[in-house]
Amino acid sequence: MVNDTASLPVLDPARDALRRHVLEHSLKTGDFTLKSGAKSSWFLDTKQTACRPEGIVFVADVALSIIPSNATAIGGLTMGADPVAFGIAAVGATRGRNLRSFSVRKEAKDHGVTGRLAGALRPGDKVVITEDTVTRGTSIMEAVDAVVAFGAEPVLITVIVDRGGTCAAMAADRGIPFVPMLTAPDLGFGYGT
Repeated sequence: MVNDTASLPVLDPARDALRRHVLEHSLKTGDFTLKSGAKSSWFLDTKQTACRPEGIVFVADVALSIIPSNATAIGGLTMGADPVAFGIAAVGATRGRNLRSFSVRKEAKDHGVTGRLAGALRPGDKVVITEDTVTRGTSIMEAVDAVVAFGAEPVLITVIVDRGGTCAAMAADRGIPFVPMLTAPDLGFGYGT
């Protein structure tokens, strides 16, 4: 674990508070195999930040400062996006910022309310796509595709931590701004390590 935060990049106060929470509650060190199959000496379980009351407030503090004013909804691929999107929407509502939230299911549901989308997304919405941690960016792009197919427009992609450093290029290829709340280097690690 990174104990010497003085050696880390200087961040604005909101991002620094979020980083401190992530380092304390979400960072694990050891020997890990990532979803991609790659080996790593560190792992992020950022749900440990997103699912704690003070943690989601820190997330919302950063997110609400970067979300475009024309955004009307926030969500992403279940399960990683759910606490992030729902928490940001809830905290935002207490601050006069109304964002409806939604989830993108991994598979389409064929009964009840069918399809891949669940929640309050509407066609024509300006959407923030979110996730807890992104490494490669494939889940984020899957959520982008589902939102576009539904008839809404992604206007920003944001994540608590960009671990891999590859999502920015994928987002740029789609013409969507990508603004992570934190990056691997912000936590004292290189991308892809």
